[in-house]
Amino acid sequence: MSFDRVLVVGAGQMGAGIAQVVAVSGRSVLLHDSQPGAVERGLESMAKSLGKLHEKGGPAPDEVLARVTPTDALGEADLMIEAIVEHAETKKKLFRAADEALPTHAVLASNTSSIPIAELAGATSRPDRVIGMHFFNPVPVLALVEVIRAEQTSDGTAEAIVALAHDLGKTPAEANDSPGFVSNRILMPFVNEAAYALMEGVAEAEAIDTVAKLGFAHPIGPLALADLIGLDTCVAIMEVLHEGLGDPKYAPCPLLRRHVAAGRLGRKSGRGFYEYA
Repeated sequence: MSFDRVLVVGAGQMGAGIAQVVAVSGRSVLLHDSQPGAVERGLESMAKSLGKLHEKGGPAPDEVLARVTPTDALGEADLMIEAIVEHAETKKKLFRAADEALPTHAVLASNTSSIPIAELAGATSRPDRVIGMHFFNPVPVLALVEVIRAEQTSDGTAEAIVALAHDLGKTPAEANDSPGFVSNRILMPFVNEAAYALMEGVAEAEAIDTVAKLGFAHPIGPLALADLIGLDTCVAIMEVLHEGLGDPKYAPCPLLRRHVAAGRLGRKSGRGFYEYA
């Protein structure tokens, strides 16, 4: 399989980053988002990121952006990478639409961080060509791509996506289709416990994050990381873990739920566990 033309659906922080690394690899990118103005904001974000990388020897921003074409529809492509809201029914609706719109040879990949790939595959007529391709934020900087096979995913599809990840300059790590996969099965309970430590007055947010950074050699603390991911996304992932694994230890911390209910979603809203300009 070759993926010369890639459709990225979702132009937010993750989608724009994915579109950027695909375009840097020399491929043509179609960028689609149903939210008004989202594609334009995504292109602006890409331009800023590419500008910073260009100062360090990266490719010229104009050359990369010339390979990215905004589109109002799910256009012809060899591969779709979905990076929309972390909501199973919304993703399945998109996969059904993509299954109808894209050519039969196309692979449908999801950047989901927790939703079972089998559910998405089951919404299509090509379950053997559905796979998880979970990038990490910020996409242009972090090397990992978690490649998740559903039971239906063919060997050929998995091998092609692993090869693509390498070609994008990423390091693929293959995982089976279990709630949260590897990354969030480990990370989200860590974030959740940090939220409990804050809620129960064990320490202030800065102290909790300092322990993780200096004691565990993490580049960022769990509460600051939750703000970067988005607290609403963290709650959504914890709910998938809780429902899928049936263990109360995965229930989202009440403080996380309160922050989300109050609109304190992290960096994207200007306030989460910390405040942002």
